[in-house]
Amino acid sequence: MLGLAHLDRPFDYLVDAADEETAVVGSRVRIRFAGRLVDGFVLERRADSDHVGNLSYLDRVVSAEPVLTPELATLTRAVADRYAGTMSDVLRLAVPPRHARTEARPADDIPPPPEPPDLAGWSSYQHAESFIGALGSGVSAAAPHAVWQATPGEQWPQRLAELATATAAAGKGTIIVVPDQRDLDRLVEACEPLLGDRCVSLTAGLGPSARYRRWLAVSRGTASVVVGTRSAVFAPVRDLGLVVVWDDGDDSLAEPRAPYPHPREVGVLRAHQQRCGFLLGGYARTAEAQALVESGWAHDLVADRALVRARMPRVQALSDSDARVMRDPLAHSARIPELAFVAARKAIAADLPVLFSVPRRGYLPSLACARCRTHVRCRACHGPVQLDQDRMGHGEILACRWCGRTERSFRCVECGGTRVRALVTGARRTAEELGRAFAGVPVVTSGGSATVTAIEPGARVVVATPGVEPVVPGGYGAAVILDTWAYLDRADLRVAEIAVRRWLAIGALVRAHGGGGELVLVADAGIRAVQAVVRWDPVGFAALELAQRAELGFPPAVTMASVDGLAADVTRFTDLIDMPTGADLLGPVALPAGVRPPAGLADTRAAGAFDDESADIERVLVRVDRRHGRTLAAALTEAQKRRNTKHETGPVRVQVDPHTIG
Repeated sequence: MLGLAHLDRPFDYLVDAADEETAVVGSRVRIRFAGRLVDGFVLERRADSDHVGNLSYLDRVVSAEPVLTPELATLTRAVADRYAGTMSDVLRLAVPPRHARTEARPADDIPPPPEPPDLAGWSSYQHAESFIGALGSGVSAAAPHAVWQATPGEQWPQRLAELATATAAAGKGTIIVVPDQRDLDRLVEACEPLLGDRCVSLTAGLGPSARYRRWLAVSRGTASVVVGTRSAVFAPVRDLGLVVVWDDGDDSLAEPRAPYPHPREVGVLRAHQQRCGFLLGGYARTAEAQALVESGWAHDLVADRALVRARMPRVQALSDSDARVMRDPLAHSARIPELAFVAARKAIAADLPVLFSVPRRGYLPSLACARCRTHVRCRACHGPVQLDQDRMGHGEILACRWCGRTERSFRCVECGGTRVRALVTGARRTAEELGRAFAGVPVVTSGGSATVTAIEPGARVVVATPGVEPVVPGGYGAAVILDTWAYLDRADLRVAEIAVRRWLAIGALVRAHGGGGELVLVADAGIRAVQAVVRWDPVGFAALELAQRAELGFPPAVTMASVDGLAADVTRFTDLIDMPTGADLLGPVALPAGVRPPAGLADTRAAGAFDDESADIERVLVRVDRRHGRTLAAALTEAQKRRNTKHETGPVRVQVDPHTIG
């Protein structure tokens, strides 16, 4: 566990006779390396060594618990190689810290397999029967891989719980990864009646004791189904039969710690190595998921179009041919046009809740210079600045959303202007406006730390930010998506994909059109992303998105790596890379807005250790054909080794297939 690229390899040590029984493969040990004691794991026990010279003895065995199984060791090594990282960094994500008192408790008895569940809910999807049959066959060569396109209004937690139960009934284990705690709570609620103690949840929010106790239950075989967030994909499930990743396009699944592995890619690696099933699911579809289907590695699980149309709400957008838009001359410029109010009033009259979705929480959370429209950024960390109400009651203040620093005297870096204007109206301001428009109707807000998980049926107005919309039994009568331009007005490769994913997730909360459900997108109906929602065609949109990226040379059609850091450090690092054949070097460019600086730079900048002019944070992109992706990762790893041997310590972040390219 040395964490340095040039030391990222196994080292041989002698085992004392007293440790013969406890120094088992996978156990934690302490070793002396370069004069200091460090933590490590036993990867292999051998009678000989390739090392020429004298070997040292293990200092001591910390625990005889085999926490690093051979399968997990192979997986973490593969992930490190895939993402140009070190195995020790991956192990920190995969194996939780030891809790001695918890480890000393005896293991519980392994429960018998559950009864096979009712799988009638999966009958709506083509090829689902053969997929589930292959999972229960127990033949590793038949391990199925699929991408599941959930229909509007689908109770996905129940479907995944049924799938995990069917896999457990066949004597196999399951891992289900979801983006956040809200999704996890819904999934646990669905799994408990079917699986009981066979299912455990793993999240970073658990305390050390609880997390390690549940992790040991999985490692010892007591629990065979794991549900959790990002790092749960590494859970040491015995006889693994299925890995599921739900909503792989969610930003919450982007790992913020090196080497930044995505659970989707880890799941693909694990399915390949352990010959188990793999399922990507969601209301929307990413280009990466579509690439798995088009390559033939995964198959589609989709419903018939007639069923999709029957379950989807009526979707409306601003079209010049719509008579209601023609009657409203301000429809394209008004924040809430007439057709949105008509849909909302209709739902409220039917005693149904209405959802208004806004892209940001707060009051006025997105600002620009009133003169030249340049985005307002923090002078300390270059983070986004918002206008909010002062908690002390002293009016409105400008404050950074990253470091919290307040801006007392704003001056635009482009034109010198001193006034700001709002780009997006936040949830609280929207709630105030709607409270006046729908007098006497209760208004509920959900966003930030004040999230509402669920609401009771009945007429009310709900104002929520994306991802924290309350669930209502039976679905919303109507949903209105405001400020749609804010979803699309970003310099990001995935901007349209993200917008479609969020809009479809909101639409999935609305009743079917047969029950009066309406989804209003306050956006031009001619926009491609809007059309994908109007037609409810995530598969077609993903296929077109993938084709365009292939034509332009962007992931996932190619492998792309980013190198972020101070200009001088980035230049020196790229000079150390042995570029693979056909590699393209793009940049340097400024670090994209919304991307945090590499670790070690943000705090230094905020502390005023250097000024902005002499400390530009840059990004360089390296692009290669997908077939040479592993070669590029190896070249980046070798460059990091050379950098370490030269004792260059400036913060540089290296990411393979970064989530945000800009």
